[in-house]
Amino acid sequence: MSWKLLEPAVGERVYAVIGEPGDDAVELLGQFARAEELTAAQLTAVGAFSTATVGWFDREAKDYRRIEVGEQCEVLSLLGDIALGPDGPAVHLHAVLGLADGQVRGGHLLAGEVWPTLEVIVREAPGYLRKTQRPDIGLALVDLEVSRGGRAAGGRGRPI
Repeated sequence: MSWKLLEPAVGERVYAVIGEPGDDAVELLGQFARAEELTAAQLTAVGAFSTATVGWFDREAKDYRRIEVGEQCEVLSLLGDIALGPDGPAVHLHAVLGLADGQVRGGHLLAGEVWPTLEVIVREAPGYLRKTQRPDIGLALVDLEVSRGGRAAGGRGRPI
C-alpha cells in the first residue's frame, strides 16, 4: 500500500491510496485510517481483486452472511466511509464486483485481495463522525447525537 496527500485543504484532506497485489483492501484502508488519524471521511475506489468476500446483513442473526467470490473480479464500485468507532477509526465499505461473464456480486466488503491494483480516493470531512454500538441491531452505526461538526439534517439546521 502507498498513499499520497493530494490536497491539504483546511478542514479537508484528500488522499490517493493505492493497493498493491496481495493487499487486503479492508485491512489496508483500516491501517491507513489509523495512521492518518481520520475521524470522518468518505471514500470511492476502482480496481480489481483476485478473490473477495462480500456480506449481506442478516437481521435475525445480527451478522453478515458471507458471499465468497473465488475468482478474479473487477471493482465496479467501492463506496464507504470512515467514522470513529469504539476502537478508533472504523472503515465501512460496500462493493459491486463484476465477474468474467458479466454477472455481479455486491454487498458489504468483508475482504478483497487486491490484484493488480486498487485506486482509492479518500476525502476527509470536517468535524468527525462517531459510531455507537446498537445491540438491538447488532452493529455500530453513525450516531449524529454524539458526532461533532456541521449541521444536522431535517431543515432545522440545529448544530450537532
